[in-house]
Amino acid sequence: MEQQLEKVLTEIVSQPDTVGALVTNRQGLCLAAKGKINPNVSGIGMAISEQVAQLEPNNPKPATICLYSGNKRCIIQKNHDLTGVIYKQIPGASVSASAMQ
Repeated sequence: MEQQLEKVLTEIVSQPDTVGALVTNRQGLCLAAKGKINPNVSGIGMAISEQVAQLEPNNPKPATICLYSGNKRCIIQKNHDLTGVIYKQIPGASVSASAMQ
């Protein structure tokens, strides 16, 4: 499973404007991370996805959460027991290493 996660994350991070990505389990533990993303945000991403899922508990499709802050966009989606968190740079904005830590 670990190799599959690494392969998927490598593919995600290679997409334009993508800064980093991670996958977390239902306890909020980071299973894998790639790029400039702090693995410690895994628990926060999981908690946000859990809260949003409660807005429409009978919806069979997982919710996609988009958060915007400064020059970054954070996309969170839960699918079954896994939650994905992707950081994207807003086009035209510069990446700051200190902003990702």
